[in-house]
Amino acid sequence: MTGEPQPYAAYERLIAGLDAAKARYRLIEHAPEGRTEQVSALRGNAVAQAAKCLIVMVKIGKKQSRYVLAVVPGDARLDLQAVKALLGGTYVAFAATEKAEELAGSVTGTVLPFSYDPRLELVADPSLLDQPELFFNAGRLDRSVALNTEDYVRLASPRVAPITSDPSVTSDPSVTSDPAVTPDQVVTSR
Repeated sequence: MTGEPQPYAAYERLIAGLDAAKARYRLIEHAPEGRTEQVSALRGNAVAQAAKCLIVMVKIGKKQSRYVLAVVPGDARLDLQAVKALLGGTYVAFAATEKAEELAGSVTGTVLPFSYDPRLELVADPSLLDQPELFFNAGRLDRSVALNTEDYVRLASPRVAPITSDPSVTSDPSVTSDPAVTPDQVVTSR
């Protein structure tokens, strides 16, 4: 076994969980797309309603690392410094693609706003939860879910904390991302 995500396993798990919990949701089929603005246009939702999911690694001291699935509005920027402070970390960076896909159980562009891995702490920005419905790729690039926000909170049980910032780039040397890959390429899903 390679540890790589199995095609559509995350999708099947998500839909089974939503159905079992009697969640209010709609499936939306569209052309394959994983970028927030483009997929929001295909789905017909405001970018602010998109649940952008980013996986971040936070070092706690020299020997311990924790991973966070940060869920923010599609039109917002993740504040890495806020995530670092929230966990009491000493360093923060976007997780490497391979690690992010392993923890998410799905490939880049399809990360769900749910954590099915105990090593992945789910944190949602409160501004996202102001929306009546959240839109995100459903573990695959050609299908999305529009999920009632109350049902999302009930089922995902995210830690709610302010983790967005203005678009300015931080100058803190303990906050970084892989220079070879942008956050949208690494671990985002809408």
